[in-house]
Amino acid sequence: MRILYVTTVSITMGFFPAHIKMLQEAGHTVELACNLDEPTPEKVKALGCSEHHIPFSRSPFSKGNLTAYRELKKLLTEKHYDIVHTHTPNASALVRLACRKLRKSGLRVFYTAHGFHFYNGAPIKNWLIYYPVERLLSCWTDMLLTINSEDHQRAIKSFYAKNTVFVPGVGMDTAQFLPVGYASGRRSRELGLSDADKLLLSVGELNTNKNHAIVIRALAADRDRSVHYAICGEGSKRTELEQLADKLGIAERVHILGARRDVAQWMADADIYLFPSYREGLSVSLMEAMASGLPVVCSDIRGNRDLVQNEKGGLLCPPGDSKAWASAIRRLLEAREQRAEMGRYNQRAVQAFSKEKVLEELRTIYQI
Repeated sequence: MRILYVTTVSITMGFFPAHIKMLQEAGHTVELACNLDEPTPEKVKALGCSEHHIPFSRSPFSKGNLTAYRELKKLLTEKHYDIVHTHTPNASALVRLACRKLRKSGLRVFYTAHGFHFYNGAPIKNWLIYYPVERLLSCWTDMLLTINSEDHQRAIKSFYAKNTVFVPGVGMDTAQFLPVGYASGRRSRELGLSDADKLLLSVGELNTNKNHAIVIRALAADRDRSVHYAICGEGSKRTELEQLADKLGIAERVHILGARRDVAQWMADADIYLFPSYREGLSVSLMEAMASGLPVVCSDIRGNRDLVQNEKGGLLCPPGDSKAWASAIRRLLEAREQRAEMGRYNQRAVQAFSKEKVLEELRTIYQI
């Protein structure tokens, strides 16, 4: 078969090299279509797939999407693919519109929804804008892959895809993450921390959705100056977060590390992993923390609930309640044995989301 993988931007292809390699090893030809303004990740380029530049925009309201639609439709018409497997909302909307008539000639359209923008508790505008669009587009979807239980149940109940299946995320190599304590404090010492200090860690882009500010507010409520918070990530909210920490008098306890290539080492050095997002599909970074054996305090939202079992792998908190976050963090800081037990539980639980499990599901879906 000839298969086209589609994402809005090239960097997102970095989540799928194992999927693409599996298809190639089964004898299929895989090509890529995305906005190539940024380079494709090296681990994807190494697979030797043909790449097609389609000028998708991240914004669904950009006029540039009209050009992307025309170029995508031209590519699909000329190349005669058997399957188009699309990811990310904007590209996937254009793909399904472009494939409407081609499906009558045998083309199949697969769409992996990595977390709908509408969910229980989502802003009403998300429901008004995104829900009717996704529901309509499901009419032209042969295989709808969902990655968390809330999305899966809603898709089965309300959408029109020919087939709807559950896949446990994109699959992660659980063996590549170091167990807690392996780094022996090397990363902590970069921050000038002593063995008596405690390190809380988050990984993620510095934006509104990731909600790092709630942790900074919770940290300010905890007078224990031996507790530090490190964030691996970069983004538009960096200055705002730094100013908030300074205003609350804890600037020396908040460490924004920027984008890091040594996230596994930071996780191995941390005491607790914090994940306060407002919205997630099924977080890779949260799975990485679990694979490292970290106890977790995370927001009580869709996706997170699929991964972290409250009171077993960690504690779930309302994303906007800084008092609840302060209480949960303090509780785990004072319970060393419970932290260790939660970490061990997470290492077992995350195996259900491993690369091997996901590839097994995909083989069945592709009927390999």
